[in-house]
Amino acid sequence: MPGPTIRNMTRYVDEDLHDAEFRECDLTGARLIGVVMQDAVIDGLVTNLVVNGVEVSGYVEAELDRRYPVRVLIRSEDPADLREAARQLHAGWAATVERMRRTPGIERRSVNDEWSAVQTMRHLVFVHDSWFRRCCLGSTELFTPMGIGPSVEPYREAHGLDLSLEPSLDEIVRGRAAQVAELEAWLGEVTAAQLAAPAPVPEDDVWPPYARGRSVRRCLGTVLNETFEHHRFCVRDLDLIDEQDGA
Repeated sequence: MPGPTIRNMTRYVDEDLHDAEFRECDLTGARLIGVVMQDAVIDGLVTNLVVNGVEVSGYVEAELDRRYPVRVLIRSEDPADLREAARQLHAGWAATVERMRRTPGIERRSVNDEWSAVQTMRHLVFVHDSWFRRCCLGSTELFTPMGIGPSVEPYREAHGLDLSLEPSLDEIVRGRAAQVAELEAWLGEVTAAQLAAPAPVPEDDVWPPYARGRSVRRCLGTVLNETFEHHRFCVRDLDLIDEQDGA
């Protein structure tokens, strides 16, 4: 019988990590003892977070649901709720595109090393191709070239992706509109039984490699969550740009 996995724990004692940034890091099981943490920002997949003896992630999730009621619809198993979630998400993105059109050029600006708005939208092109077309429909077609996927190899620029492209906002909007129409038409007919079925992910090494064994519903949830979260990030950054320009 194999023994337990032993991890080498890195300890930081009396270190000055003022203004440190941890990006795409796995901090699972991290312990911060006797620390000073003021004006800190944590953004990511956070569960079972205990602060001064209080588990706070439940409070955070409840507040996010209050601010963004569409999150509750995204988690539903009812096809009608999922249709409404998609409608609200796409309406939110449409309003944000119109906001960008009122300030030409803002769509290509970024803050804090995050994606610009057009890069974010290109990522959603990729999310639709990979998590919806491949995982929910079983498609083996090449990805839309303008999509932006994961940064890791061999997936970074594979299966039709072309990172040398610089599509215009109008080109990206047209591509996303076609994808939105495809998703909404499918949601208009899908049943609860079809959602509960195993995802028909093709047997190849194309992204996402870990989707096999998941249900169609779970793969759809990834599409909706990505659409929501990246819109939230996009609006956050557009607000920051507006604040900087106003200042």
